[in-house]
Amino acid sequence: MDGTSRTSLRTALERFEAQVAGLPGGAGSNEVSEGLYAIAALLDREPSLRRAFTDPASSPESRRGLADNLLGRQLSELPLSTFRELVALPWSGPNDLRQAVETIAANAALNAAEGDGALDDVEDELFRFARLLDREPALRAGLTDPALPNERKSALVHSLLDGKARPATVRLVEIAITRPRGRSLEVALEELSRLAAARRQRLVAAVRVASPLDAAQEQRLAGSLARIYGREVALQIDVDPSVLGGVQVRVGDEVLDGTVARQLQTVRHRLAG
Repeated sequence: MDGTSRTSLRTALERFEAQVAGLPGGAGSNEVSEGLYAIAALLDREPSLRRAFTDPASSPESRRGLADNLLGRQLSELPLSTFRELVALPWSGPNDLRQAVETIAANAALNAAEGDGALDDVEDELFRFARLLDREPALRAGLTDPALPNERKSALVHSLLDGKARPATVRLVEIAITRPRGRSLEVALEELSRLAAARRQRLVAAVRVASPLDAAQEQRLAGSLARIYGREVALQIDVDPSVLGGVQVRVGDEVLDGTVARQLQTVRHRLAG
């Protein structure tokens, strides 16, 4: 997204948060999430609608009216009013609107999980599922196979996660797999983890260590990172014996690599040079 669309997305997120703030315990958020995911699927199928809802030649009121005429009988008031606000905003292109609809839908699902006291669980489960895909390339290949119908992919997700993960996790993973929007599955899951962390205004640090950290070590690491970045940092810890020792931390595109494996690699490069 460029500057115009990013500004509109921030505005839409603020309006959504204001809309649900007065509802107890995330009430209505699942309704908003499912309604917006249904709209996103419609926009995927109908490029002409994407163009109509982002046409800069039409007024915000005209675009709101179009939303009412097309969707008023299919959607309840909460998701419809959220979408009305989205289409009234300026977007740089039709695909940016579709992306924004899915971003708000994911935030709504996470808001519902937060209302249920399950947000930390969902964040952790998304991370663990991403690590499972790293360890099981055959599973990843099956879930991302373009020849496999989405119905089969959804069934596979449910067989893997039902009863083992929160319903919000299952739904978010299902959407990430069946609606990639040109992203890799890893990127989609990482985006969802960032959204979950952002709901608590935290950064996400992906941590690789050779052996599990105890509670005191986790606390010290989180405290050090919070001082570096000026914000609370959520740790997503992956135990990987191949690092040998030390710790690797990745926050966004920044990598802090203090592992023994990295140090050995540096020594080898120096000797080779």
